[in-house]
Amino acid sequence: MTFAALARAPDRRRTEARLLALVSLITVFGYAYTGLSMTGQLPGGLARFAVSMLFLALVPHLVLRRFAPRADPLILPVATLLTGIGLVLLHRLDLTYAHTPRLKIAEAASGQLVWSVIGVAVCIVILLLVRDHRILQRYIYLTMAVALVLLMAPAFFGADMYGAKRWILLGPLSLQPGEFVKIMISVFFAGYLTVNRDALALAGRRVMGVQLPPGRQLGPIFTIWAISLLVLIFERDLGTSLIFFGVFVIMLYMATNRASWVVCGLLMATVGAAVVGSLEPHVHGRVTAWLDPMHAFTKQGIAEGMSNQLGEALFSFGSGGISGSGLGQGHPELIGFAGNSDFILTTVGEELGLAGVMAVLMLYVLLAQRGLRVALTSRDPFSKLLAVGLAGALLLQVFVVSGGVTGLIPLTGKALPFLAKGGSSLVANWVMVALLLRISDHAQRRREPEGAPNRRPLRGLPRRRAARRRDRRAA
Repeated sequence: MTFAALARAPDRRRTEARLLALVSLITVFGYAYTGLSMTGQLPGGLARFAVSMLFLALVPHLVLRRFAPRADPLILPVATLLTGIGLVLLHRLDLTYAHTPRLKIAEAASGQLVWSVIGVAVCIVILLLVRDHRILQRYIYLTMAVALVLLMAPAFFGADMYGAKRWILLGPLSLQPGEFVKIMISVFFAGYLTVNRDALALAGRRVMGVQLPPGRQLGPIFTIWAISLLVLIFERDLGTSLIFFGVFVIMLYMATNRASWVVCGLLMATVGAAVVGSLEPHVHGRVTAWLDPMHAFTKQGIAEGMSNQLGEALFSFGSGGISGSGLGQGHPELIGFAGNSDFILTTVGEELGLAGVMAVLMLYVLLAQRGLRVALTSRDPFSKLLAVGLAGALLLQVFVVSGGVTGLIPLTGKALPFLAKGGSSLVANWVMVALLLRISDHAQRRREPEGAPNRRPLRGLPRRRAARRRDRRAA
């Protein structure tokens, strides 16, 4: 059965239930296997982990059955599987860090499990309260104002951690506002472009074979470009800056269908990154480490204080090969604290190999593909653009993280969605899942007649009589 046929199937909730059961078995098995592989016995918290995974899978499924029965059947299982894989990997890292006290790294899996429950609870609350996502269109300017405040807050009130200022400390807790900003800007851009897309689609002068937009319509992209540069300069947060600007360019192209906006966006992003990378010391250091990651292992590199994490990550991927060394049989502790942050992908590459990395990346691609399919099935422009923005933000974040740890682009320090340690990131990603589920349910309601779409034809009746009864119910 193709993905399109799966989404149109009348028993999509049954399909979702079966997938969630499979996801629960995979994650619980992975948790148990990790303990057996590293300690020779089942982990002590196996029962608690199994109950938690049951909650993460069962409760939102029941809520969808009642309040969003036509929602896409793959979004929730994929998000739950990614969250479960992240919990297994963090548990595996905790076992290693517990035997390496010199690293002084606190346990992360139990806290991440709590944040997973909180994230799913927030997703459920959004599904219960936001019955029609289009109400968000009324508050786009308020949303953008809050987003800008959150985006700039770390520059003035944030803590400088790991060379970047992207955290706000609230007592014992830390908050990454940028994780929520990517959702807020998607809401704002969707509402703004819905109203102004005709003006932005106007054709301007042709320069070197490229049809550029009119000069007066370049104002929005220059404004967003300037804000992203300010974030890059004052917060030294390359990842948030790229995501912020990239989401706008993607949504602008989808709204206007003009490649000239993409060309302008790429040129401006390249110029801005080159200027800031040359002048800002922290960003310049990451670019230098990216250009020659093995230089950090030389005497000169050690004297210069260069970070060797990217070089260690490349060694980790290389030692994993195709199939990996086996879960629990690698040495992710060699990367230090980065083992349970953006470098958690190196644990996958070392212990599950290239096959494991591709499987994880394909899960992200599948989740984004379902978001793009939601955009295709939606009929109103706001829903289309919002779904594209959310899917685009997810893909961009996965790209900047995986591209950074594999040496494709400079390191950004962003958390890998669902997998890496971080409560803010996990809650924000589950908010994104809730919005995609609500949009998909609304889009499918517009495509299907009212009635009971999940019921099968009545048994014992001819097909024509069953069809007449369905028509009466729809009427």
